Amino acid sequence: MKYQLVILGSGESGVGAALLAQAQGISVFVSDASLLKDVYKKELHQAGILFEEGKHTEEIILDAQEIIKSPGIPDTVEIIKKVKEKNIPIISEIEFAYRYKGDSKIVAITGSNGKTTSTNLTYHIFKEAGLSVSMCGNVGNSFAKQILVAPTDWYIVEVSSFQLDDIKSFRPNIAVLLNITPDHLDRYNYKFENYIESKFKIAMNLTQDDCFIICADDEAINNHIQNIQTKPQIITFSMDKKLDTTGAYVQENNLVIDANGELTTIPLSELSLPGKHNVYNSMASGISARKAEVRSEKLRECLGNFTSLEHRLETVLSIRGVEFINDSKATNINSVWFALESMKKPTILILGGVDKGNDYTIIEELVVAKVKAIVCLGADNTIIHNAFKHCNLQIIDTTSAVDAVEKAYQLSEPGDAVLLSPACASFDLFQNYEDRGQQFKEAVRKL
Repeated sequence: MKYQLVILGSGESGVGAALLAQAQGISVFVSDASLLKDVYKKELHQAGILFEEGKHTEEIILDAQEIIKSPGIPDTVEIIKKVKEKNIPIISEIEFAYRYKGDSKIVAITGSNGKTTSTNLTYHIFKEAGLSVSMCGNVGNSFAKQILVAPTDWYIVEVSSFQLDDIKSFRPNIAVLLNITPDHLDRYNYKFENYIESKFKIAMNLTQDDCFIICADDEAINNHIQNIQTKPQIITFSMDKKLDTTGAYVQENNLVIDANGELTTIPLSELSLPGKHNVYNSMASGISARKAEVRSEKLRECLGNFTSLEHRLETVLSIRGVEFINDSKATNINSVWFALESMKKPTILILGGVDKGNDYTIIEELVVAKVKAIVCLGADNTIIHNAFKHCNLQIIDTTSAVDAVEKAYQLSEPGDAVLLSPACASFDLFQNYEDRGQQFKEAVRKL
């Protein structure tokens, strides 16, 4: 049978797209080279959607009218090369879902760091303000599934560079680019410029009616912003100066948001999320909210009462004066920089996993200033040993969360902190960063 749509990959985005396609009367087939998770297999069975697992049947795939590619599948995979040779259109799930959003509006948020926190914070503000809103993309439901099961007037969508790589017409009303630092370079031929261009695709279809919110303090963004071909309203946020244009900035220990003709001021001490990086997240979310006409009073309230996310600088327990912090979501080196920058106690740092081309010199100064010892948590920790061998720190290897927690605890003293902030992907020892964080927390509770 010739299918209108073949979906490669059967995770949250792939299955969501399949369900939405079927609801739209599109003939759809799902193909995954790996085995499907039971929860997704059950959804496809219940919907009567045909699928295959553990293989890609080329006769079916190469006869499709259109392909949706999972964000996790790189272009170097053989089946993708063959699809491109046949000039079959390849799109991402967010591109497909965008076709069926109706009159709803989109806030799309991307960045190397902070996008999950900023997405959750933006959703919290919109929801508390009484707007019809949902949160989807890389957090919660896929964009496609959200549109299918619970459409709303506003979608707060976390998007990754991998998802942006395969968009064609996807156009948010409010696009947020938090920052760009080297990440996923293994996916981009180890060229930072390729990664930067991928992030900037969030703006490729914006019009003068749309808003592009960017960080004025980010070097990569500043160097690239003049290259965009579209003409959206550009609104900036900055930590260091009052901007010439409306936006957000810090002045006399206050966060100031100047957007939509209304000034919102909140003392930094009243923000619910600690750390410099979260001031940036609060600025971006605050500007987004004001563009959606959330009133200043509600915005101030929400910036002060939002609770932090699981696996993101999450305090687990204090045991005999030692604080354990779960930052498992820190899968790149800049996330670790932000984590260390916020630490006020001598720190035992748990690092390691699948390295993505990290430049550990970025955190070397903070490590020397704040870290007492490094506990490696990975199948191969050679890169970490080589990066910090000259720092006069004790560096030890572990291969399980239990062992890492026990070793870190042995190295600590009352008044110290143990910080899991790995800088790496988790797939060598864990299912994902959530699994890594959960195992860490369980090990702490068993001390």
